[in-house]
Amino acid sequence: MNDCGIVSIITPTYNCGAFIADTILSVKAQTYPNWEMIIVDDCSTDSTKLIVNEFAKKDSRIKYICLDINSGAAVARNVALKNATGKWIAFLDSDDLWTPDKLQKQICFMIENNYSFSYHDYSEINEIGETKPCRISGPKHITKFGMFCYCWPGCLTVMYNRQEIGLIQINPIKKNNDYAMWLEIIRKTDCFLMKDNCAFYRKRGGSISNHSYTSLIKWHVRLFKSIGLNRFGLPYLLTLNNLFWGFLKKLIYVRSI
Repeated sequence: MNDCGIVSIITPTYNCGAFIADTILSVKAQTYPNWEMIIVDDCSTDSTKLIVNEFAKKDSRIKYICLDINSGAAVARNVALKNATGKWIAFLDSDDLWTPDKLQKQICFMIENNYSFSYHDYSEINEIGETKPCRISGPKHITKFGMFCYCWPGCLTVMYNRQEIGLIQINPIKKNNDYAMWLEIIRKTDCFLMKDNCAFYRKRGGSISNHSYTSLIKWHVRLFKSIGLNRFGLPYLLTLNNLFWGFLKKLIYVRSI
């Protein structure tokens, strides 16, 4: 399993000193050791730089890049993707966690089924690391139409084959920039679900999921406009479609554990 190629882990960060050590440790604990973790710091003002530098000194697989200007997560992800050298691209935000077998399971799943784009189930934790009693999943097979209906994959669950997909770069939108990436990738290949719970999303105060529906609508409209869908009212129709499928997701794909 160790010779299936390097996994480049894309980790933007901004003022996550309270969480980033645990995030890095969850990567270092992976049973699949052939990875590089590209952490792009968007001008943090807390202890993030000190913490990441200590890890980077001891493990050459951790690459630390500091931006000169605070530019947002989309720019940080673009920079990390440009610096990635791996066959596989995975995403892990600087306050989220993986289970130790995440990379090994997902690479096996993709190779065995000849998939280039996949995601998996995950659970939620709160700011102090307590697990919330739910498991979040999604459709087994997502087509281009399905991905435009809703952002099914959690960012921390996605992996794609860079050799097949190529370099992905997105417009520097403030919110939904992970969704913008999935909409680019889905143009090239379908996405498939691995039915394993391999990650923990940290739900914090101020996250997008805690904002009002008015804000969510505005950010979705801006997203669809940013990818060129700005005719015939498409941004508004797609946004309404997303709200509808978001409601159904809670009924169908969020389960108590």
